[in-house]
Amino acid sequence: MHGKIGDYALLGDTQTAALVSRGGSIDWMCLPRFDSPACFAAILGGSEHGYWRLAPETASAARRCYRGDTLVLETDYEGPEGAVTVVDAMPPADDGTVRLVRQVIGRGGRVPMRMELVPRFGYGLHTPRLERSGPDLLAVCGLHALRVAGPVPVTVRDGAATASFTVTGRQRVPFMATWHLAHQPPPPPAVPEDLIGACERWWRAWADRCTYQGEWRPAVIRSLLTLKALTYGASGGMVAAPTTALPEAIGGTRNWDYRYRSVRQCAGLQAGGEGGRA
Repeated sequence: MHGKIGDYALLGDTQTAALVSRGGSIDWMCLPRFDSPACFAAILGGSEHGYWRLAPETASAARRCYRGDTLVLETDYEGPEGAVTVVDAMPPADDGTVRLVRQVIGRGGRVPMRMELVPRFGYGLHTPRLERSGPDLLAVCGLHALRVAGPVPVTVRDGAATASFTVTGRQRVPFMATWHLAHQPPPPPAVPEDLIGACERWWRAWADRCTYQGEWRPAVIRSLLTLKALTYGASGGMVAAPTTALPEAIGGTRNWDYRYRSVRQCAGLQAGGEGGRA
């Protein structure tokens, strides 16, 4: 496991979820739904199980927070030559499209960046065919296709894609991963920055429906946002943990699949500790 589960930030679009480490690595993501096998599963063991890292080569994370009452995540990095912010978002979509948007925003100076994309389907068991498809990268494994778009030159080798680039001044460098069935055409193209804005507006509009105005409103809203992110939008089914069946301790007995539980079961798991840490 790359790090403590509590150090991961949650992204979600009410169809599936992703966990982002403090080092800018997406180490867990099931596609296209909560109950699908993971294509990034480094949290289970190591980098060979799949991950997507986007971070400076040397700078360290100085601050990480969500934009207000949303699930749009901002991570600030500061280094000796400059500073950048990485914005991560999964915009909810009425048509079921699953997209993960990652944008690097310069905040001054020059910051060498590193992008590493290692998709591994089936909880890390299957290495996809990874190739260029026009300006994009396309990872295909059985019925699944993951299309990744970005503006920087990428090297593809042994089922992995890597890129090194430098962000200067106020430059913006967006990346976007889109899942679709391999035998069907991809969803229509979209502008990453527009998707981030739409994602922010969607979560703010949902959070604004909360009428509680007491002392603990920020904590209440954040809890509600988390619960909403763990609710499958098409049916209202809830997951008690996005990490499915990660055990409380390696080799332990508490090793059940926590996806899709009733409200009562979710509450009991959180209160009793089983699965609450995930």
